[in-house]
Amino acid sequence: MDRERPSYDHLPMDWVGDWAGRRAALTPERPALYEPDSGRRLSYREMDERAGRAGAFLTEALGIGPGEPVCLLSRNRLEAVDLYLACGKTGVVLAPLSYRLAVPELNDLVRRIAPRALLYDEAFAELAAALSLPDGAVRVELADGAGRYHAAVEAGGAAPAGPVNRPLALADPFLYVHTGGTTATPKICVVSHRQMVWNAVDILATGGGALGPQRELLTFPLFHIGGWNTLTPVYYAGGYTVLPRTFDPGAALELIEGEEITHLGGVEAMLQLMAEDSRFAGTDLSTLAGITTAGAPCSAPTMQPFWDRGVPVSQSYGLTEAGPSDFMVVPGDLGFDEMRERHDAVGGSMFHTDYRIVDPDSGEPVAAGEVGVLLMRSPHTFDGYLDEPERTARTLRPGGWVDSGDLAYADAAGDVRIVGRADNMFISGGENISPEEVERVLGHHAGIHRVAVVGVDDPRWGQVPAAAVVARPGADVDAEQIREYAAGALARYKVPARIRFCEELPLTGAGKIDRLRIREWLSSAP
Repeated sequence: MDRERPSYDHLPMDWVGDWAGRRAALTPERPALYEPDSGRRLSYREMDERAGRAGAFLTEALGIGPGEPVCLLSRNRLEAVDLYLACGKTGVVLAPLSYRLAVPELNDLVRRIAPRALLYDEAFAELAAALSLPDGAVRVELADGAGRYHAAVEAGGAAPAGPVNRPLALADPFLYVHTGGTTATPKICVVSHRQMVWNAVDILATGGGALGPQRELLTFPLFHIGGWNTLTPVYYAGGYTVLPRTFDPGAALELIEGEEITHLGGVEAMLQLMAEDSRFAGTDLSTLAGITTAGAPCSAPTMQPFWDRGVPVSQSYGLTEAGPSDFMVVPGDLGFDEMRERHDAVGGSMFHTDYRIVDPDSGEPVAAGEVGVLLMRSPHTFDGYLDEPERTARTLRPGGWVDSGDLAYADAAGDVRIVGRADNMFISGGENISPEEVERVLGHHAGIHRVAVVGVDDPRWGQVPAAAVVARPGADVDAEQIREYAAGALARYKVPARIRFCEELPLTGAGKIDRLRIREWLSSAP
């Protein structure tokens, strides 16, 4: 009688999640990570030792078990990487939180995640204290040279009582990553070990070694999947990561030259700030094999200063639910002239990624050159939204296709270009913004009767939020007052940059808010 063969997605295996241990076993003394803010440089052996002590801290000191979440509120720092690698070893689920969010937004996420602990950067002690944790959850500060975490994890800390590694399945959850959406409530994506493994493999396979021995400047924040999706393939390949705690354009330029960086990823605003910095012209960029932009389309004028210095700049595309990387232009395969001509494309789908562009009504594939909704399918698809089956069903279509919500078209050569959102959400500086979320907050202002929010074009951030406001009769309200009110409940990038008052909001024939007319009107505002 034949035995039923196991599904390897569900079979616990020793290597799953053990990024630190497996790499350390292969190249223990190879340089792994440099944190310029503290001056710490660590080998892969030292990174694994720290990850083991961090894993023991989570499981032995805090008593957190596999599948249980911990929240992380932190800048990009070594301790955040400790926890990522430690969660990979132990099966604890890491749930990074954006420090750009306001307290009400963070409390909504914490309520739904229900973490066993909150580990927070010393820079955000006040913000961490304002959060409402579940009963029994503990707060642990990540501080330089002080505190219980430092004592447990730094060299000289107590050795784990036993092995911290647990056999895990690829299907086991690894991360809870929150992302903006088209409704007022942020979504929490369940990211499995399978997703992170396969996306790292897909990036390395698609790149084909084009960047050589990679020395990466990590600029994406680690509360985004993009930050971990930068670190993981570099770790997989035994590369070298430079991890500044915050992005500073001048410091980034110095690190590119001083650390001989071969690649960095960033959003358009970062490239603009670097090119505008007084140190740009004098910085040696000769080691840079490529810059990849992500988060939102990047314009040719932003790329031009780097092109002029001989640095290839190209766009990539993906989303937390489907990737997070799905399309990329491979550096080195195009001449500079051809790259400039195709600067607005995100390239072709990655090695292990299928895509379709379909008619939004019929669901049938459209012809080359025609605009439709972009669908993607790969082994690195998310496992749904946390405790939201209806939302999940709207995004995960039959056949394993993920509905991106983006409009796109493919040219005859197979290059894909992103046209815009199929819904109302827009992107500002790489951050997703839901108009409905901002409208909900502004609607509670005593002086506002009705409000509509849209994204309008901005030369630096791609788009910024703008609001059309109908004031309540007799209300004494102005734009600055509304901005101050919004800043108390929303992240700064969600606060409307433009506010105009009107007698009434324009409606479509179906009686819905006419966002197109509102966008045109607000785009002309000073």
